[in-house]
Amino acid sequence: MNKAFFTFALLLTFISSFTVCGAQQITGAWKGTINNQRVEMKIIQKGDSLNGTSYYYGLTGSHKRYSIKGYFESYSNSVVWWDDELITAKGSNAVSNNLISVADFNCPGSGRMFLDGKSFRKEEPGNATGDISLTKVANSSFHDEWDFVLDNYHNGANDPYIIDSVGRIATARNSFPANPVIISPVLEPPVAKAPPVAKTTLTPAIQKKVEPAKLATIDELFITRKKILTKEIPIEGDSVQLHFYDNAEVDGDSITLYLNNKMIFTHVRLTASPYVVTLQVKDLAESNELVMVAENLGSIPPNTALMIAMVGSKRYEAYLESTEGSSSLIRFTKKN
Repeated sequence: MNKAFFTFALLLTFISSFTVCGAQQITGAWKGTINNQRVEMKIIQKGDSLNGTSYYYGLTGSHKRYSIKGYFESYSNSVVWWDDELITAKGSNAVSNNLISVADFNCPGSGRMFLDGKSFRKEEPGNATGDISLTKVANSSFHDEWDFVLDNYHNGANDPYIIDSVGRIATARNSFPANPVIISPVLEPPVAKAPPVAKTTLTPAIQKKVEPAKLATIDELFITRKKILTKEIPIEGDSVQLHFYDNAEVDGDSITLYLNNKMIFTHVRLTASPYVVTLQVKDLAESNELVMVAENLGSIPPNTALMIAMVGSKRYEAYLESTEGSSSLIRFTKKN
Protein backbone atom coordinates (compact mmCIF):
# COMPACT_ATOMS: atom_id res chain seq x y z
CA MET A 1 0.00 0.00 0.00
CA ASN A 2 2.76 2.48 0.98
CA LYS A 3 4.85 1.48 -2.04
CA ALA A 4 1.91 2.07 -4.40
CA PHE A 5 1.21 5.44 -2.81
CA PHE A 6 4.90 6.44 -3.14
CA THR A 7 4.93 5.42 -6.82
CA PHE A 8 1.75 7.42 -7.50
CA ALA A 9 3.16 10.51 -5.72
CA LEU A 10 6.40 10.28 -7.70
CA LEU A 11 4.46 10.03 -10.96
CA LEU A 12 2.27 12.99 -9.98
CA THR A 13 5.38 15.06 -9.18
CA PHE A 14 6.87 14.24 -12.57
CA ILE A 15 3.66 15.19 -14.40
CA SER A 16 3.37 18.45 -12.43
CA SER A 17 6.99 19.34 -13.17
CA PHE A 18 6.47 18.68 -16.87
CA THR A 19 3.29 20.76 -16.94
CA VAL A 20 4.97 23.72 -15.22
CA CYS A 21 7.87 23.52 -17.69
CA GLY A 22 5.51 23.48 -20.64
CA ALA A 23 3.65 26.50 -19.30
CA GLN A 24 6.80 28.57 -18.71
CA GLN A 25 8.15 31.01 -21.26
CA ILE A 26 11.66 30.58 -22.56
CA THR A 27 11.70 34.38 -22.84
CA GLY A 28 14.09 35.84 -20.29
CA ALA A 29 17.70 36.32 -19.25
CA TRP A 30 20.06 33.34 -19.17
CA LYS A 31 23.55 32.99 -17.69
CA GLY A 32 26.20 30.29 -17.81
CA THR A 33 28.73 28.86 -20.25
CA ILE A 34 28.80 27.88 -23.90
CA ASN A 35 31.85 25.99 -25.10
CA ASN A 36 33.61 26.89 -21.80
CA GLN A 37 33.04 30.61 -22.43
CA ARG A 38 31.12 32.82 -20.00
CA VAL A 39 27.93 34.09 -21.57
CA GLU A 40 24.79 36.02 -20.72
CA MET A 41 21.85 35.90 -23.09
CA LYS A 42 18.48 37.54 -23.55
CA ILE A 43 16.05 35.30 -25.43
CA ILE A 44 12.72 36.63 -26.72
CA GLN A 45 10.14 34.23 -28.13
CA LYS A 46 7.99 35.32 -31.10
CA GLY A 47 5.76 32.41 -32.08
CA ASP A 48 8.16 29.56 -32.86
CA SER A 49 10.99 32.02 -33.59
CA LEU A 50 13.58 33.36 -31.15
CA ASN A 51 15.33 36.72 -31.15
CA GLY A 52 17.64 38.45 -28.72
CA THR A 53 21.28 38.97 -27.89
CA SER A 54 24.30 37.16 -26.45
CA TYR A 55 27.25 38.57 -24.51
CA TYR A 56 30.46 36.51 -24.40
CA TYR A 57 32.62 38.12 -21.72
CA GLY A 58 35.99 37.82 -19.99
CA LEU A 59 37.20 38.59 -16.50
CA THR A 60 38.74 41.95 -17.52
CA GLY A 61 35.45 43.50 -18.64
CA SER A 62 35.99 42.68 -22.30
CA HIS A 63 33.07 41.24 -24.23
CA LYS A 64 31.59 40.63 -27.64
CA ARG A 65 27.90 41.05 -28.28
CA TYR A 66 25.98 39.23 -31.00
CA SER A 67 22.39 39.39 -32.15
CA ILE A 68 20.87 35.91 -32.06
CA LYS A 69 18.16 34.16 -34.04
CA GLY A 70 16.64 30.73 -33.60
CA TYR A 71 13.51 28.70 -33.00
CA PHE A 72 11.78 26.76 -30.23
CA GLU A 73 9.98 23.44 -30.72
CA SER A 74 7.52 23.33 -27.83
CA TYR A 75 6.45 19.73 -28.42
CA SER A 76 10.01 18.50 -27.79
CA ASN A 77 11.31 21.40 -25.62
CA SER A 78 14.18 21.71 -28.12
CA VAL A 79 15.83 25.13 -28.53
CA VAL A 80 18.10 26.06 -31.47
CA TRP A 81 19.83 29.43 -31.85
CA TRP A 82 22.91 30.94 -33.48
CA ASP A 83 25.06 34.06 -33.28
CA ASP A 84 23.72 36.02 -36.23
CA GLU A 85 25.60 39.33 -36.32
CA LEU A 86 28.40 40.91 -34.28
CA ILE A 87 27.08 44.16 -32.77
CA THR A 88 29.79 45.40 -30.41
CA ALA A 89 33.25 44.36 -29.25
CA LYS A 90 34.88 45.81 -26.15
CA GLY A 91 38.48 45.23 -25.11
CA SER A 92 41.40 43.66 -26.92
CA ASN A 93 40.90 40.38 -25.04
CA ALA A 94 37.20 40.11 -25.77
CA VAL A 95 36.26 36.52 -26.47
CA SER A 96 35.16 35.68 -29.99
CA ASN A 97 32.39 33.34 -31.00
CA ASN A 98 30.40 32.22 -34.04
CA LEU A 99 28.31 29.30 -32.87
CA ILE A 100 25.14 27.34 -33.47
CA SER A 101 23.63 26.05 -30.21
CA VAL A 102 21.20 23.16 -29.69
CA ALA A 103 19.78 22.63 -26.19
CA ASP A 104 16.96 21.06 -24.20
CA PHE A 105 14.69 23.33 -22.13
CA ASN A 106 14.55 21.68 -18.70
CA CYS A 107 12.37 22.64 -15.72
CA PRO A 108 13.04 20.31 -12.76
CA GLY A 109 10.76 22.35 -10.49
CA SER A 110 10.88 25.07 -7.82
CA GLY A 111 11.00 27.71 -10.55
CA ARG A 112 14.39 26.52 -11.84
CA MET A 113 14.94 26.46 -15.60
CA PHE A 114 17.96 25.26 -17.57
CA LEU A 115 19.23 25.01 -21.14
CA ASP A 116 21.60 22.05 -21.59
CA GLY A 117 23.06 20.91 -24.90
CA LYS A 118 25.90 21.20 -27.41
CA SER A 119 27.45 24.01 -29.46
CA PHE A 120 28.73 23.78 -33.04
CA ARG A 121 30.86 25.98 -35.27
CA LYS A 122 28.93 27.39 -38.22
CA GLU A 123 31.72 26.19 -40.48
CA GLU A 124 31.49 22.64 -39.05
CA PRO A 125 27.83 22.00 -38.15
CA GLY A 126 28.41 18.26 -37.76
CA ASN A 127 31.07 18.47 -35.05
CA ALA A 128 30.20 19.53 -31.50
CA THR A 129 32.75 21.95 -30.02
CA GLY A 130 31.55 22.06 -26.44
CA ASP A 131 28.74 21.93 -23.90
CA ILE A 132 25.95 24.40 -23.15
CA SER A 133 24.99 25.03 -19.52
CA LEU A 134 22.66 27.99 -18.97
CA THR A 135 20.40 28.92 -16.07
CA LYS A 136 17.50 31.34 -16.27
CA VAL A 137 18.13 34.37 -14.04
CA ALA A 138 16.04 37.34 -12.95
CA ASN A 139 18.20 39.99 -14.63
CA SER A 140 21.22 40.30 -16.90
CA SER A 141 24.38 42.21 -15.96
CA PHE A 142 24.36 43.81 -19.42
CA HIS A 143 21.78 46.50 -20.15
CA ASP A 144 20.46 47.17 -23.66
CA GLU A 145 17.29 47.83 -25.66
CA TRP A 146 15.97 44.28 -25.05
CA ASP A 147 15.42 45.10 -21.35
CA PHE A 148 12.22 46.94 -22.26
CA VAL A 149 10.83 43.84 -24.01
CA LEU A 150 11.75 41.53 -21.12
CA ASP A 151 10.28 43.88 -18.50
CA ASN A 152 7.03 44.35 -20.43
CA TYR A 153 6.73 41.05 -22.32
CA HIS A 154 3.43 40.12 -20.67
CA ASN A 155 2.11 43.69 -20.91
CA GLY A 156 2.11 44.08 -24.69
CA ALA A 157 5.82 44.01 -25.58
CA ASN A 158 5.38 40.47 -26.94
CA ASP A 159 3.83 42.06 -30.04
CA PRO A 160 5.80 40.83 -33.11
CA TYR A 161 6.02 44.40 -34.46
CA ILE A 162 7.68 45.61 -31.24
CA ILE A 163 10.10 42.67 -31.19
CA ASP A 164 11.07 43.23 -34.85
CA SER A 165 11.51 46.96 -34.24
CA VAL A 166 13.77 46.43 -31.21
CA GLY A 167 15.77 43.89 -33.20
CA ARG A 168 16.37 46.45 -35.96
CA ILE A 169 17.44 49.04 -33.36
CA ALA A 170 19.93 46.57 -31.85
CA THR A 171 21.55 45.59 -35.15
CA ALA A 172 21.57 49.20 -36.37
CA ARG A 173 24.40 49.82 -33.92
CA ASN A 174 26.61 47.86 -36.26
CA SER A 175 26.07 50.51 -38.96
CA PHE A 176 27.87 53.23 -37.01
CA PRO A 177 31.55 53.44 -36.01
CA ALA A 178 32.36 53.18 -32.32
CA ASN A 179 34.47 56.39 -32.51
CA PRO A 180 33.04 58.54 -35.29
CA VAL A 181 35.33 61.06 -36.97
CA ILE A 182 33.86 64.55 -36.94
CA ILE A 183 34.90 66.63 -39.95
CA SER A 184 34.61 70.40 -39.51
CA PRO A 185 33.44 72.37 -42.55
CA VAL A 186 36.00 74.54 -44.36
CA LEU A 187 35.00 78.20 -44.23
CA GLU A 188 35.46 79.97 -47.57
CA PRO A 189 36.29 83.70 -47.65
CA PRO A 190 33.27 85.89 -48.29
CA VAL A 191 32.51 86.63 -51.92
CA ALA A 192 31.39 90.09 -52.99
CA LYS A 193 27.73 90.10 -53.94
CA ALA A 194 26.61 91.35 -57.32
CA PRO A 195 24.29 94.35 -57.32
CA PRO A 196 20.62 93.42 -57.22
CA VAL A 197 18.88 93.08 -60.57
CA ALA A 198 16.02 95.49 -61.14
CA LYS A 199 12.61 93.90 -61.03
CA THR A 200 10.66 93.70 -64.27
CA THR A 201 6.95 93.89 -64.76
CA LEU A 202 6.84 90.41 -66.28
CA THR A 203 4.57 87.95 -64.53
CA PRO A 204 6.69 85.22 -62.95
CA ALA A 205 6.23 81.71 -64.30
CA ILE A 206 3.89 79.53 -62.29
CA GLN A 207 5.78 76.55 -61.00
CA LYS A 208 3.94 73.27 -60.86
CA LYS A 209 4.14 71.60 -57.49
CA VAL A 210 5.73 68.19 -57.82
CA GLU A 211 4.34 65.61 -55.45
CA PRO A 212 6.85 63.00 -54.19
CA ALA A 213 6.30 59.52 -55.56
CA LYS A 214 4.39 57.27 -53.19
CA LEU A 215 6.27 54.11 -52.28
CA ALA A 216 4.38 50.86 -52.75
CA THR A 217 3.66 48.80 -49.65
CA ILE A 218 4.92 45.23 -49.31
CA ASP A 219 1.36 43.94 -49.83
CA GLU A 220 1.10 45.96 -53.06
CA LEU A 221 4.42 44.55 -54.27
CA PHE A 222 3.18 41.03 -53.49
CA ILE A 223 -0.04 41.56 -55.44
CA THR A 224 1.36 43.36 -58.49
CA ARG A 225 4.59 41.44 -59.11
CA LYS A 226 4.58 38.36 -61.33
CA LYS A 227 5.04 35.14 -59.35
CA ILE A 228 7.43 32.67 -61.00
CA LEU A 229 7.31 29.02 -59.93
CA THR A 230 10.85 28.03 -58.96
CA LYS A 231 10.46 24.58 -57.41
CA GLU A 232 7.92 22.05 -56.19
CA ILE A 233 8.75 20.21 -52.97
CA PRO A 234 6.85 17.21 -51.54
CA ILE A 235 6.32 17.37 -47.77
CA GLU A 236 5.53 14.81 -45.08
CA GLY A 237 6.14 14.17 -41.40
CA ASP A 238 5.59 16.68 -38.59
CA SER A 239 7.42 19.79 -39.76
CA VAL A 240 9.44 21.40 -42.53
CA GLN A 241 12.47 23.57 -41.79
CA LEU A 242 13.36 26.32 -44.26
CA HIS A 243 16.82 27.94 -44.15
CA PHE A 244 17.26 31.20 -46.09
CA TYR A 245 20.70 32.58 -47.03
CA ASP A 246 21.97 35.37 -49.27
CA ASN A 247 22.99 33.41 -52.36
CA ALA A 248 25.57 35.92 -53.57
CA GLU A 249 27.70 38.53 -51.87
CA VAL A 250 26.05 39.71 -48.66
CA ASP A 251 24.86 43.16 -49.74
CA GLY A 252 21.85 44.03 -47.60
CA ASP A 253 19.11 42.02 -49.35
CA SER A 254 15.86 42.04 -47.39
CA ILE A 255 12.73 39.95 -48.09
CA THR A 256 9.16 39.30 -46.96
CA LEU A 257 7.62 35.81 -47.02
CA TYR A 258 3.99 35.02 -47.86
CA LEU A 259 2.41 31.61 -47.30
CA ASN A 260 -0.87 30.97 -49.10
CA ASN A 261 -1.36 34.73 -49.68
CA LYS A 262 -0.72 35.58 -46.00
CA MET A 263 2.36 37.44 -44.77
CA ILE A 264 4.22 35.27 -42.24
CA PHE A 265 7.62 37.03 -41.91
CA THR A 266 8.80 40.48 -42.96
CA HIS A 267 12.04 42.48 -42.91
CA VAL A 268 14.08 39.26 -43.16
CA ARG A 269 17.70 40.28 -43.78
CA LEU A 270 19.61 37.73 -45.86
CA THR A 271 23.13 37.00 -44.65
CA ALA A 272 25.67 34.19 -44.75
CA SER A 273 23.93 32.78 -41.65
CA PRO A 274 20.57 31.02 -42.03
CA TYR A 275 17.23 32.62 -41.23
CA VAL A 276 15.19 29.58 -40.14
CA VAL A 277 11.44 29.17 -40.58
CA THR A 278 9.61 26.09 -39.25
CA LEU A 279 6.29 25.07 -40.82
CA GLN A 280 4.05 22.55 -39.07
CA VAL A 281 2.77 20.09 -41.69
CA LYS A 282 -0.55 19.57 -39.88
CA ASP A 283 -1.32 23.29 -40.32
CA LEU A 284 -0.72 23.22 -44.08
CA ALA A 285 -3.17 22.50 -46.91
CA GLU A 286 -2.68 19.76 -49.50
CA SER A 287 -1.00 22.32 -51.80
CA ASN A 288 0.76 25.45 -50.47
CA GLU A 289 2.49 28.39 -52.11
CA LEU A 290 5.38 30.25 -50.48
CA VAL A 291 6.32 33.55 -52.18
CA MET A 292 9.52 35.54 -51.58
CA VAL A 293 9.04 39.28 -52.16
CA ALA A 294 12.11 41.52 -52.36
CA GLU A 295 11.85 44.57 -50.11
CA ASN A 296 14.97 45.95 -51.76
CA LEU A 297 17.52 44.75 -54.30
CA GLY A 298 20.59 45.29 -52.11
CA SER A 299 23.64 46.98 -53.51
CA ILE A 300 24.06 44.25 -56.16
CA PRO A 301 20.69 43.58 -57.90
CA PRO A 302 18.77 41.34 -58.16
CA ASN A 303 17.73 40.08 -54.71
CA THR A 304 18.91 36.45 -54.64
CA ALA A 305 18.46 33.83 -51.94
CA LEU A 306 19.30 30.19 -51.35
CA MET A 307 16.53 28.27 -49.61
CA ILE A 308 17.30 24.85 -48.11
CA ALA A 309 14.22 22.84 -47.13
CA MET A 310 14.66 19.96 -44.67
CA VAL A 311 11.79 17.47 -44.95
CA GLY A 312 12.60 14.66 -42.55
CA SER A 313 15.95 13.29 -43.70
CA LYS A 314 15.58 14.77 -47.19
CA ARG A 315 17.16 18.04 -48.28
CA TYR A 316 15.92 20.25 -51.10
CA GLU A 317 17.63 23.36 -52.47
CA ALA A 318 16.02 26.22 -54.37
CA TYR A 319 17.66 29.33 -55.76
CA LEU A 320 15.24 32.23 -55.48
CA GLU A 321 15.45 35.50 -57.37
CA SER A 322 13.23 38.51 -56.87
CA THR A 323 13.28 41.70 -58.94
CA GLU A 324 11.21 44.87 -59.27
CA GLY A 325 8.82 42.96 -61.52
CA SER A 326 8.77 39.40 -60.22
CA SER A 327 8.81 37.21 -57.09
CA SER A 328 9.89 33.59 -56.63
CA LEU A 329 7.27 30.99 -55.73
CA ILE A 330 7.82 27.60 -54.07
CA ARG A 331 5.00 25.04 -54.05
CA PHE A 332 4.81 22.54 -51.17
CA THR A 333 2.55 19.52 -51.74
CA LYS A 334 1.65 16.89 -49.18
CA LYS A 335 2.54 13.35 -50.21
CA ASN A 336 -0.46 11.02 -50.50
